[in-house]
Amino acid sequence: MAEINKQVGLHIRKYREKRSWSQEHLALEADLHRAYIGQIERGEKNIGLINLEKIARALNIEVGKLL
Repeated sequence: MAEINKQVGLHIRKYREKRSWSQEHLALEADLHRAYIGQIERGEKNIGLINLEKIARALNIEVGKLL
């Protein structure tokens, strides 16, 4: 996978863990599937902009912080 996918996944994981949230909790807050969150965090999925925005909103951060 592309390096940017890995970097975005690491940033998502960092902000999720700062809140002591599980992947399941983030998925619930972002209205996404837990397995999808895991795939994104591992850099296995190419995340779309709409889903990136959903995750950013759930984490209460700007989208740019995840890039």
